[in-house]
Amino acid sequence: MTALQELLNRVGIAVPVTGNYATETTKAVQHFQFAAQIAVSGVASTGTIKALVLSARGPRSVDSSGGANVGSDPSVTKKLGKRLPVVVGMSGRDVRELQTYLRRAGDKHAPVPNGEFGPQTAAAVKRFEAKQKRAVDGVADAGDVYTLRTAVGQDASPGGSGDPSAGDIPTSLAPGDKAHVTKSGIAIAPENAPIEVQKVIAAGNKIAYKPYLWGGGHGKWEDSGYDCSGSVSYALRGAKLLSSPEASYGFFGYGKAGKGEWITIYTNSGHMYMTVAGIRFDTSGRGSNGSRWQSEMRSSSGFQIRHPSGL
Repeated sequence: MTALQELLNRVGIAVPVTGNYATETTKAVQHFQFAAQIAVSGVASTGTIKALVLSARGPRSVDSSGGANVGSDPSVTKKLGKRLPVVVGMSGRDVRELQTYLRRAGDKHAPVPNGEFGPQTAAAVKRFEAKQKRAVDGVADAGDVYTLRTAVGQDASPGGSGDPSAGDIPTSLAPGDKAHVTKSGIAIAPENAPIEVQKVIAAGNKIAYKPYLWGGGHGKWEDSGYDCSGSVSYALRGAKLLSSPEASYGFFGYGKAGKGEWITIYTNSGHMYMTVAGIRFDTSGRGSNGSRWQSEMRSSSGFQIRHPSGL
C-alpha cells in the first residue's frame, strides 16, 4: 500500500503515505484514472498499477520520430493521458489536446495547437502549474493533466444539455438536390437530400449567427459562441454523425477520405469548415448577415478532405 501511495505522489497526485487504503487513497487513484483515460473506479487494478508504473518512470528516451517514448507507441496515441508525463520532445494528438486545453484554460500565450511539445508549450505548462500552485517544472504529469482537464471541463457528451441530436427536420425544403442560402443567412435544405443531410442543415441553422468563440461548443453543446470545429461538430451531431465535439485535428481520420456526395469536411490543424448539399458552413468569410452559411466556395488548398460514410 505504501508503494502505491508513493507512486501516486511521483506522478503528481498528492496523497499521504500512510500504508492504509483509506478515502484519500481511493480519491487519488480515481484522479489518476481520470487523467490516464482509465475507467474511474478508485480500485488499483492491474491495469491502473501498470499505467502508474509507466508514468512514474517518466520519459525514457526520444525516438526517431521526435516523440518521447514512455512505453507506449506514439503513433497510436489517441487521447491526452494515454502516455504520461507529456514532455518537451513529444509530438502527437495528445500534445495537441494539451495545447488546446491550455488555451481553453485562458492562456492566450499558449501556442496554437500543432502537436509539437516545444519551449512555448513548456512555458504554458509552467504558467498553468504556477496558477494552480503546483510544482512548476513544465512537465505535464498526471496531476497536472487531472487539474487541467477538470479546470476546463470535459467535451460535451451524448445526451448533455443542448445536445442537438434530436435532429430537427426542416419544415421548408428547396426543390432538387442543392441547398439554398436565403438573404438573411438561413440554409434551406434540398428535398432530395437524405434525412441526415437535412438534419445537419437544421442543426447548423440553430447556431448560424452565434459569435465566434475560441473553444466554444467543445465543453458543452449549448454555448454562447462556437469556434470552427465546434460549429461543424454541432451541425454533424444534429444527424448523430459524431458523438462528441472534436478539434479540427480530430477530424483527420473522420469518416472516409475524399469528397462526399452530400457532405464534405475540409480540415487542417488550424481551421476547418464543411460543405453541405452545395453550400458552405464556415466561421470565416461571413458576410454582412453574419451567418456561417455561405453560397460561395473557397480554396481547399492545405486542407485534408473527409466525408461521413455513405454521404
